[in-house]
Amino acid sequence: MSAEWRQECLGAGTAADADTDAGVSCLYEDAELLVLDKPSGLLCVPGRGPDKQDCLSGRALQRWPDALVVHRLDQATSGLVVMARSLAGQRLLSEAFAQRRVHKRYVAVVAGRPAEQQADDWQSIDLPIAADWERRPLRIIDAVQGKPSQTLWRAMPAATEGRDAPITRMQLQPVTGRTHQLRVHMAALGHPILGDALYADAAVHALSPRLLLHAHQLELAHPLSGQTLRFESAVPF
Repeated sequence: MSAEWRQECLGAGTAADADTDAGVSCLYEDAELLVLDKPSGLLCVPGRGPDKQDCLSGRALQRWPDALVVHRLDQATSGLVVMARSLAGQRLLSEAFAQRRVHKRYVAVVAGRPAEQQADDWQSIDLPIAADWERRPLRIIDAVQGKPSQTLWRAMPAATEGRDAPITRMQLQPVTGRTHQLRVHMAALGHPILGDALYADAAVHALSPRLLLHAHQLELAHPLSGQTLRFESAVPF
């Protein structure tokens, strides 16, 4: 699919359609999959220790006992998450993510103003990412050990008045799906995401009480019917 979203989809959902119960906001559900809207600060899966057991998958299981994890968002990131409702569906959806047949778009607010670009012109970041083993869970740009990692980005027109430092609202479209990819790539570009406790300096981190990164749009084929589904979650910042 091109950088532009297809206009015609056989199925669609928005945050306005969400049904909230058991601490879970659900945009879509059927016998094969769920599309949930995760808040910032909530883990996708349980962590280590009793204080890290509250998570999106755990809340989903209270409402849908057959819910299965397909992919994750960082704890600090908000937005759209897909879960399966059968082992076959989980396998097919996981394959779709691995084969880059699921198209995701994020909105972020970053520090500074990127170089001027033409309207609707997408730029590409192609920088390999590796684990920083001495400072896990951090990731680093590593031309030798890093895995190929690509992100598309473009600036969005948005007012920045009233702030002490220049900022830019951006659309980000990951081509690959490395851990912390968008956060690492934007920091490497010289425009870290506001509120990023891992990759921004103290001044940029302090500009927002949360990470300003939201999984805003998601498009995928239904694992059973092949129907194109497109979902949007309102950006909460």
